[in-house]
Amino acid sequence: MVVDASQHQGGKLIDGFHLIIKALQLNDIETVYNVPGIPITDLGRMMQIEGMRVLSFRHEQNAGYAAAISGFLNKKPGVCMTVSAPGFLNGLTALAHATTNCFPMILISGSSEREIVDLQQGDYEEMDQLAVAKPLCKAAYRILNAEDIGIGFARAIRGALSGRPGGVYVDIPGKLLGQTMDYDSGINSLIEVIDPSPKHLPSPAAVRRAIELLRKAERPLIILGKGAAYAQADADIKTLVEKTGIPYLPMSMAKGLLPDTHSQSAAPARSLVLRESDTVILIGARLNWLLSHGKGKTWGSVNKKFVQIDIEPTEMDSNRQICAPIVGDIGSCVRALLNEMGDNWSLPPSSWTKLVQEKKNTNIERMAQRIRNNNVPMDYHGALGVIRKIIMERPDIMLVNEGANTLDFARSIIDMFQPRKRLDVGTWGVMGIGMGSSIAAAIETGNPVLAIEGDSAFGFSGMEIETICRYNLPICVVVFNNGGIYRGIDENNDVKDISTTVFVKGARYDIMMEAFGGKGYNVSSPDELLNAVREAIVSGQPTLINAVIDEASGTESGRIGNLNPQSIISKKES
Repeated sequence: MVVDASQHQGGKLIDGFHLIIKALQLNDIETVYNVPGIPITDLGRMMQIEGMRVLSFRHEQNAGYAAAISGFLNKKPGVCMTVSAPGFLNGLTALAHATTNCFPMILISGSSEREIVDLQQGDYEEMDQLAVAKPLCKAAYRILNAEDIGIGFARAIRGALSGRPGGVYVDIPGKLLGQTMDYDSGINSLIEVIDPSPKHLPSPAAVRRAIELLRKAERPLIILGKGAAYAQADADIKTLVEKTGIPYLPMSMAKGLLPDTHSQSAAPARSLVLRESDTVILIGARLNWLLSHGKGKTWGSVNKKFVQIDIEPTEMDSNRQICAPIVGDIGSCVRALLNEMGDNWSLPPSSWTKLVQEKKNTNIERMAQRIRNNNVPMDYHGALGVIRKIIMERPDIMLVNEGANTLDFARSIIDMFQPRKRLDVGTWGVMGIGMGSSIAAAIETGNPVLAIEGDSAFGFSGMEIETICRYNLPICVVVFNNGGIYRGIDENNDVKDISTTVFVKGARYDIMMEAFGGKGYNVSSPDELLNAVREAIVSGQPTLINAVIDEASGTESGRIGNLNPQSIISKKES
C-alpha cells in the first residue's frame, strides 16, 4: 500500500520509505533504475510520487548496467534498486562491473530480516547479502534503524565517489521501510554530503620528476584511458596534448576527448607507437590486459619509462616499474604538469612525429579502401563504414557498442568527435551492457542513442527493447546478425547438436521490436543500412535494424582469440 507522505507530516512522523527518498533527493539523486518486487515495490512507487524518476527493467543486471554508466556520465552515483536474494545477485554483476571500471554506483537491495537470516530459519529469499557483496565492491552497508538512514546513504555516496570511484552496496531489510520516527528528528538526521570527491593534489616533487623524464624523451607517447574521460578535465587534457606535441593513443571510452581526426592522434598507428615509444605517460589508463600489461611483443624491445597519473597509489608498479608516479585526481595532476612545463616546451623530435604520421597515413588509406565496399550480404567493414559516416554527420549521438568482432572492428573504424559519447564493455569486456547503457545514455543526456550490437551480445539484454518502447526512448539498435557467436558457419561432424557457436538461421530481430510497438528494419546492404539509421535518428522512435552480415565474416573472439586456451590433444588427433 502506498502511504501519503502528508499523513506522516500531519502526525509528526516519517517512515523509512520517505527518509530514503529524502536522503537521495538531498544529495541530488533523482533517477533510479530498478526491477520492482518484494520488499521494494512500494518504495519505487513512493519515489515516483515524490518526483523521482524510477525506470523499471526486465532484468536487474541491465538496470545495474544502466546505473553504472549513469555514474560514468554524471560523476555522481547511479542507483540501481533490486529485490532480495536472486534479484540482488542479478544486480551484483553490474555492481562488480562498476567497481572494476571505476564507475560510481549504489546498489540498493531489499533483504530478509536479520534475526531470521542469522539463525538460518528459512525466510523468503533468505541470504546474507552483505557478506556476499563485500568482496565485489568498494564498501557495503546494512541499515537497520530509521534514524541511521541519513548516515548510511551519506557513507554510500561518499564511498562511491571518493578516491577511485566504484560500487557501493546498501542492504535494506524490509522492516526498515515501515519504521517510523519523529518527523523533525528524521529530517534532521539526513546528511547532505559535502565535497564527496575532494581534489587530491599531486606532490610537486612528483610533478617535477615527470617533467624531467618527458624532457629527455625521444619518442614519447600519451595514453588516455576512460578515467581521463570520467574526470571531465577535457580542456586541460587537450591543452597538455597540444602543448607537448606528443602523439596520443585513446583507449576506447576515451575516444573523442580530442577528435579522433586530430593531427596528434596515434590510434591508426597503435601497434607502431606502443612498440617504438621510449617514454609513455598514462592518464587515467591502467597497464592491464587491454594494454598487454605493458609487456611482450606488443611493447617491443625498447626499455620504456612510464609516467602514470592515478588517484590510487597502489595502481603504480602493478605490471611495470612506474618511473614517475603522480598520485592525485586527473584534473589537478594535468594542471600541475602544465604549470611546471612553463612556456618554453620543446616538441618531440620530428623524426618521431613524422614516423607516426607516415604509418597513420598508410593505415588510414588501407582502412578507407576496406570500408568503401558495398558487399551483399555485408561484412563488418562495409557495415561499420556506414556507422562511421553517421557519427561524422551527428557527432552528438551517444554510441553504445558491444560484441566480439562488432566491438573490436568498431573501435578502430568509427571515429568519435566529442568526449563521453562512446560507451562500451569496459575493462572486463563483459557482454550484456548494451541495452542498459543505451537506456541510461538516453535518460541522462537526452541525446539520440545508436547501439551497435553483435547478435550474441544483444541476446544478453535483448528483452530490454520492451523497456525502450515502454519509455519511448530515442534509441536505434543495430544488430549485426551473422547467425552465430563470432561466425555462423561452424559445423559439428558426427555430433547430434549443432555447434555451440551457431544460432537460428535467418533470425529476424527487427520483428521483436515491432512486437513492442517500435520500428523494425531488415537490411542486407550498406546503402540500406545507411538509409535505415538516418531515418531512425531523425524519427527519434525506438528502432531495431536487423543488419544481415555475411555469416563467414569475422574471426574467433574478434581480436583476442589468442586468449583462448589451445588443446594439444585435439591438435594431435586432428
